[in-house]
Amino acid sequence: MKILTNKNIKFLFETILLCVLMFLFVSIATLYIIKEHAAVSILITALIMAAAILAACCQYFIKQDKLLEAATAQITDYISGNRNARIACNEEGELYRLFHEINSLAAILGAHAENEAKSKAFLKNTISDISHQLKTPLAALGIYNGIIQEEAETLPTIRDFTMRCEQELDRIETLVQSLLKIAKFDAGAIIMNKQQENVSELMETVLMHFSFRAAQENKEILLSGDENTTLLCDRSWLIEALDNLVKNALDHTKAGDSVHLQWNRLPSVLQITVKDNGSGIHPEDQYHIFKRFYRSRFSKDTQGIGLGLPLAKAIIEAHNGTIEADSDLGVGTMFVINILITEQT
Repeated sequence: MKILTNKNIKFLFETILLCVLMFLFVSIATLYIIKEHAAVSILITALIMAAAILAACCQYFIKQDKLLEAATAQITDYISGNRNARIACNEEGELYRLFHEINSLAAILGAHAENEAKSKAFLKNTISDISHQLKTPLAALGIYNGIIQEEAETLPTIRDFTMRCEQELDRIETLVQSLLKIAKFDAGAIIMNKQQENVSELMETVLMHFSFRAAQENKEILLSGDENTTLLCDRSWLIEALDNLVKNALDHTKAGDSVHLQWNRLPSVLQITVKDNGSGIHPEDQYHIFKRFYRSRFSKDTQGIGLGLPLAKAIIEAHNGTIEADSDLGVGTMFVINILITEQT
């Protein structure tokens, strides 16, 4: 029997068997020697046997409890970050076999974690190299295009061509920067420099980024919220997330429409909403808008690359927040951000 390979269980069974045999021996002897008081003697012997078996069982379960407590402590230590924590399993038995399998699982998980850390470090370095490699030729192309524009003052066709080139270069630069930022989030290479920031000032900065475009397109950007509200956040990253949401709203509104940024401090979260009265999101697309490179077949936007909303989501989640979208087709869209309020340490 496999169960008897454990010496503690084997000892317990041997002890119980010995107690039963002793009880039978004493009981038979009593029947022959002390016939008058045999029943009392057998009862006393049975009580002694029961006490001995109970003591043996208690001793066994106390040992098992200590063993399980030690195993639990090692598992907790491993979960806390000690990748070298292991459960002692030098004996035989089914329980120690289970401990051995847990140790094997811990070793496999540790190896995977180490490989993942190496992969992230490699990806981080690769991203840094790609970033430097791409910035130089893009900047050079921009300069060359500018020179051609200056030389083509009297050549409308070439000037129009260079203006289109400039637009496409801007699109490429935006795409590259967005890809690099998302890749950095994936690699864990982004370090949030969080400070207590005035939310109203953040919103004013976002408004300033789009005020010229809004005026050109006859659209309105409205702000509302407590001017004294603060939030522990990385200013530049949070502004980038909000910029992407406002840009998305402007892309899907027409002349005369408005975009409304509102913030409200709740007991445990800061809630920010970006609401517009534009074309709205088709029901088929609402579950996919945060996917990378997702392009709706219903969208009229031919310039978008499908990275703005995924990047905004990554930034919000890095701030211990969530983002959700609620939209009605032809009525408008509202993005709701909830960021957990924490104090600076």
